[in-house]
Amino acid sequence: MTAGEDPEMDGDIRRPNPFRWVAYAFGARLPARNRRWVLHDVTTRTWVLRHLLRTTVQLIPLLALLFLVVPGPAWVRLGAIASGAVIGYFYSMVYVVEACETRVMKAGYPVGAAASTREARRAEQHVDARLRHDREFGEDRDRDDRRG
Repeated sequence: MTAGEDPEMDGDIRRPNPFRWVAYAFGARLPARNRRWVLHDVTTRTWVLRHLLRTTVQLIPLLALLFLVVPGPAWVRLGAIASGAVIGYFYSMVYVVEACETRVMKAGYPVGAAASTREARRAEQHVDARLRHDREFGEDRDRDDRRG
């Protein structure tokens, strides 16, 4: 594989097409060209919301089937769907980190890559916030130090 063919070398984050994304939401592995997108998907600022969206895509067919199959009045079926959705979202959130790490491992990254990437981004944001704070309030702090 040449440098032009290696998805890690070209620097582009390529989103999967909608059909591949739905398969990815259900746990399928994406092609190598989407490798960096997978890491971005599970480490970006909205990674938990993205996980909830994938969970919603997984739950919709099951909940629709539940609504169609369960006999009884509509309010009973809607109650069953709501209960099933609450349970589904609960377990999804309990295992959010593990599910995201599994997606990253399927993309070929080592165990812990998503967590370490998120931690590195948080540390970088903390440093940036501290620098902004020091630029804005550093002068006041120096004056306060001389008073006391």
